[in-house]
Amino acid sequence: MRRWNGWGDDTVQATLPAGALDFLRERVGPARPPADLRLAEALAQVPPGRLPPHPLVQTEAEARLRASHGQSLGDWIALRQGPIGRVCDGVAFPETREDVRALLDWARAQGVLVIPVGGATSVVGHLRPEADEPRPVLALAMARLRALSALDETAQLATFEAGVTGPDLEAQLRARGFMLGHFPQSFEYASLGGWVVTRSSGQQSLRYGRSEQWFAGGRLQTPGGEWVIPPLPASAAGPDLREWVLGSEGRLGVLSDVTVRVSRLPEREQFLGVFFPSWDAGLTAVRELAQRRLPLSMLRLSNAVETETTLRLAGHAGTIAWLERYLAWRGCGTGKCLLMLGLTGSVPQVRALRAEASALWRAHGGVGTGERLGRAWAAKRFAGVYLRNALWEAGYMVDTMETALPWTGTTAMVQAIEQAGAQALASLGERCHAYTHLSHVYPTGSSVYSTFVLRVGADGAESAARWRALKTAVNAAIVTQGGTISHQHGVGRDHRDALAAEKGAAGLAQLDAAIAQADPQGLLASGNLRPLR
Repeated sequence: MRRWNGWGDDTVQATLPAGALDFLRERVGPARPPADLRLAEALAQVPPGRLPPHPLVQTEAEARLRASHGQSLGDWIALRQGPIGRVCDGVAFPETREDVRALLDWARAQGVLVIPVGGATSVVGHLRPEADEPRPVLALAMARLRALSALDETAQLATFEAGVTGPDLEAQLRARGFMLGHFPQSFEYASLGGWVVTRSSGQQSLRYGRSEQWFAGGRLQTPGGEWVIPPLPASAAGPDLREWVLGSEGRLGVLSDVTVRVSRLPEREQFLGVFFPSWDAGLTAVRELAQRRLPLSMLRLSNAVETETTLRLAGHAGTIAWLERYLAWRGCGTGKCLLMLGLTGSVPQVRALRAEASALWRAHGGVGTGERLGRAWAAKRFAGVYLRNALWEAGYMVDTMETALPWTGTTAMVQAIEQAGAQALASLGERCHAYTHLSHVYPTGSSVYSTFVLRVGADGAESAARWRALKTAVNAAIVTQGGTISHQHGVGRDHRDALAAEKGAAGLAQLDAAIAQADPQGLLASGNLRPLR
């Protein structure tokens, strides 16, 4: 069963590698395991629901609690230490597109606010009802809408119900010899509709594309009626309505059906580990690889601190010690940076790509270590997030922040983000362990994805104060350095206040006008993306 207050299946217990706690005590300070709320204690904080009866709506306290929280650190703190805050008044589980339409019409007639819920993996506060919202709140959970309804093998277009999660989607396609190839870290639980409306990026988007590249069309159930967007290969017939859906975060309507561009299963796939003697050398090599437009599937460059953290927490101390000696002998000692590189395609393509990429990385001092590190990464690519559970239980909490900007500002952004986090915690007498990687690259720039490990507070108020200080400071640093407030997670509520710096007053006015046109009564006025009123 899925955890109610953490990540993933509750039968999966991650363990910290040997030496991990010593490493964190050194970098962050000693921590105490927190006394978490029990489920019964959390449920005791859930007030009675305020919705009238409906055959598709559940009002049990546990269903409402689970539907009202995602995976942001703010959500974790609320569920682990309390207070849990406002929760929805009921959870609807539509089973057809027609059910979605009927529930929206019912909610409008009853004066109910609707918050769509996909896989409940949001890390930016999409699911928490606003504390001061006077209306009853209905969580519209899409989990039962998961069928592959059409596959055009000639055009390579697949249409799914929007609630399908990553593993189910890929299994249905793989049975027919196809794949979508969208692999965010939340792959096991996130939904297709959620990927689209938050403009998600997967780990191999260099080959398979971000959501705006594979999202071909679909059906959006707006409060005023249904939008049908045909999956045309291209169109010059005015503005592209797909762009209204992408990044809409549940404010214009509920995505019920999604048509995606798929591809045939590849013959071969390799993930390689390459070490560079410095950040500058690695950054230059990655930029040149991106600008040569080689058909690689992934380029993921860790800075020196993340590389050190990866090696220190990898386990297999003897093997890592041998690797460290070998790399130092090859010129990659202190300050080295790890690149994970993906090669996907036919056997001849992969062979040729490896030869061309290796020539470039060697020209910048890169030392290839073959497929061993890559196989280990691929085997645990969706399991690493389980360490958040183990870290919390040891007294440490984890948050991530991400942005994107042109290459010329990348290094300054990394430094600014990490320094902002450290200074924010220092102002509270705390330390954090911050490290960064470039998770996605483009010819013109890259994403910057930073992780922060800090101590859990003595209670929910103290933990929340540390989290808010961190979030506020890092968001401000991102805005100051000229990055987007979100490259792949969406805006939600946690990043909403920073949106104006990117969109400008005129842009926000246009966005507000679109929301008002699609939803004049505020049926979907959840506070995501834009304030309630």
